[in-house]
Amino acid sequence: MTIKMYDKVLLKDGRTASIVEIFKDGEAYLVDVDLPDNEWDTIDIKYSDIESVISS
Repeated sequence: MTIKMYDKVLLKDGRTASIVEIFKDGEAYLVDVDLPDNEWDTIDIKYSDIESVISS
């Protein structure tokens, strides 16, 4: 699975997030996780935390 900057992804825990930074050639990412009321939380994740790419 190829993941690019600003892709919307589905995480394995069911949350959706947008890729905002890519580290270590795609091994780790900084993402904005979608929260209610148009809010977000910025967290670090690993490639293994991503279920699929929702949109590019």
